[in-house]
Amino acid sequence: MMSDPMKEIIDYLRRLQAHNERTWFVDHKEEYVHCQGLFNSFVEQLITEIVKFDKSVAGNTAGSCTYRIYRDVRFSQDKSPYKTHLGAFICPGGKKSGFAGYYFHVSVGGEGYPDAHMLATGDYCFEPAVVKLLREDIANGEGDFDQVVKTASAFALDRDNALTRNPKGYAMDAPYGGYLRLKTYCLNKYVDDDFILDSHVLEHTAALFRTTQPFLEYINRAIAYARE
Repeated sequence: MMSDPMKEIIDYLRRLQAHNERTWFVDHKEEYVHCQGLFNSFVEQLITEIVKFDKSVAGNTAGSCTYRIYRDVRFSQDKSPYKTHLGAFICPGGKKSGFAGYYFHVSVGGEGYPDAHMLATGDYCFEPAVVKLLREDIANGEGDFDQVVKTASAFALDRDNALTRNPKGYAMDAPYGGYLRLKTYCLNKYVDDDFILDSHVLEHTAALFRTTQPFLEYINRAIAYARE
């Protein structure tokens, strides 16, 4: 059902990658609007599926989850004006709420972020107070964080920028030190064209995100507590 729309989106993004300039984008603006509409339709359906197992994201729309295609090039060496991916961050209260969420990302089908298609649950930027609470919860949780990570066995924890030793206040042999050293609490899964173009991509994506719901609940509990 979704294979043709997703193919249109990927084909457009690949051509945008090859012609990442304002003149080409303006000349093909109608095609962009069409593909954004296809993506938004998928996102609306994905929200409906996720709400079936995670009521915390109820009330979201494509507009509260998706992003502009225009890149902020002010602090980047890459001055390409447009992103070559479309992403949706489905979280409690919408993408600007500060809560962690489920991220669906369609791109040109390359290696690594941002070119690879990917699914992710969690977030990349946390307030220091949230990281402190998460580490305390992990250290005192008797393995409960380890269990929620293992429940999402198809995903991998993002270990970029992790500390090389346990943070201050934790012994070097403290249990679950690998989790305590994380700065980012996010689960990632890169997928290929076959996954994205499959006619059951919606169902497969929702099923994978379902396995990460306990992880997301764990993270968002710490975020909510840090705000109290």
